[in-house]
Amino acid sequence: MPQSPRLNPIESKPEQEGGNAGSEGRVGFRGLFENKFILGISLFSTLGGFLFGYDQGVVSNVLAIESFGAKFPAIYTNATLKGWFVSTLLLAAWFGSIVNGPVCDKIGRKVDIICNVVIFLLGSSLQAGATSPVYLFAGRAVAGLAIGSLTHVVPMYLAEISSAKIRGSLVSLQQLSITFGILVSYWLAYGTSHIGGTRCAPQISYTGALLNGRPTFDPYTDVPPGGCTGQTQASWRIPLAFQIFPALCLGIGMLFMPYSPRWLVEQGREEEALEELSRLRRKPADNHSVRIEFLEIMAEVRFAREVMKAAYPNAGPVRQIINKYLVLISSWPKSKRIIVGCLTMMFQQFMGINAIIYYAPTIFGQLGLDPNTTSLFATGVYGIVNMLATLPAIVLLDSVGRRPLLISGAAGCFTCLAIVGSLVTVYGKDWPAHAVAARTAIVFVFIYDVNFSYSWAPIGWVIPSEIFPLHLRSTGISITTSTTWLSNFVVGLVTPIMLDVGGMAYFIFAGFSLAALLSVLFFFPETKGRTLEETDAEFGDNATNREREHMERICRELGLPVRTLLNA
Repeated sequence: MPQSPRLNPIESKPEQEGGNAGSEGRVGFRGLFENKFILGISLFSTLGGFLFGYDQGVVSNVLAIESFGAKFPAIYTNATLKGWFVSTLLLAAWFGSIVNGPVCDKIGRKVDIICNVVIFLLGSSLQAGATSPVYLFAGRAVAGLAIGSLTHVVPMYLAEISSAKIRGSLVSLQQLSITFGILVSYWLAYGTSHIGGTRCAPQISYTGALLNGRPTFDPYTDVPPGGCTGQTQASWRIPLAFQIFPALCLGIGMLFMPYSPRWLVEQGREEEALEELSRLRRKPADNHSVRIEFLEIMAEVRFAREVMKAAYPNAGPVRQIINKYLVLISSWPKSKRIIVGCLTMMFQQFMGINAIIYYAPTIFGQLGLDPNTTSLFATGVYGIVNMLATLPAIVLLDSVGRRPLLISGAAGCFTCLAIVGSLVTVYGKDWPAHAVAARTAIVFVFIYDVNFSYSWAPIGWVIPSEIFPLHLRSTGISITTSTTWLSNFVVGLVTPIMLDVGGMAYFIFAGFSLAALLSVLFFFPETKGRTLEETDAEFGDNATNREREHMERICRELGLPVRTLLNA
């Protein structure tokens, strides 16, 4: 049986010292730079988010490259098959996020990230070297398993190594990394699309369907017998292969990253947990705030373990995993956590952001821009706006709070999508004759991007990482993350079809934006500034008298001030 580290009981100290570890230091953006070690670890760990964003963005430009169409004409021309090409990764990611909960609890956050990097490398290699649709779809599926798992584990890892006052800003770095991945993929694919020229065969006139009054590329009739004579296959293989490099960096670098102290305590490795916590906080192990935070984690883990054992005394290993899912729906306060987390992730997708990211060149082409050059360039600019608009969230999340940003973001998205949908419905059949309306629609697509990027984009990852108690966190986040992937799968699959039906897609996404606004107003609690061990009261999950006495006893035995954890 592992021995707990010997710590002297915590003596009564003034209010500013005796609270919790999360109460020290500056709030939000400024607090990030007080501990550059955690900031560095976080920036490196979010390479997992970069991979997710890069894969999101690269597929949109690859689908618009003519040499890709010449190699895979069915995917290029068939809207349903195109949707499945995008959605295969998303469906696999949903499955990966679901199964990763128990795996992550067993092997730890750090090892889990490393294993999924290896899986991602295999999937990326299959995509970059694909010679048939079978290899292409297989690569998407394998990479999806890894990406789904990484989007589950990385925000949880960041939340568990951070303190409460910077947790929102720290986890929002995940979204910044995602947007940076999208940005890199857009501009890299835009650059490589010019390898050999922007057309498959410049000497052959287009014979495809008309778009804005002009014929488009048809891979069945506009490709010479020997293949493309202009644009080469490197124009799409290089962007698909590039993602192998950051994945290798993440996998190798994680070998030197610390373990999550909270996970170590759950495994009974208290000595290691104290050492890692001391290392993360850049303070000696006997520092008062480090000891307080360590004992908070110890008390919470011990309380959860004893409560679960009392409720399910004879549960085996498999039954213990199942019980964690059952506990999440055992009472209204716990069910509310799941509902809030799943709604957040569902709205993040059904408000339409990934539909635009996946099919940006197609959308800008439909709005009157040249599909070969100008629409790809506009997509790259969209990526820049997407990333820059995420920066305010890092500054504001832990000072303004979650709810105000979510409310203003949903209202802005609803307004912009309703305007774009109206313009597409009225003028979409003849953009050349209504140039002002076309430019107005494009402008509001960019304004929509700004509204979403500072609000729902980063906060969608923050809220699920902070609303679950430690013993249920991995299970809870696996459910909420699987929700985002299942929603993403549906959006990716149906968007190509909806885009062919006037402004319907924009009106549907506007409707979900309005639903998101109402949900936050009447249902979502504010979680700003709460430690991960203090969120129970926010959801009305107050301990019963017996549980309260149980926690008081644990606190007394550990020498921890009872008021630290009893916040109800």
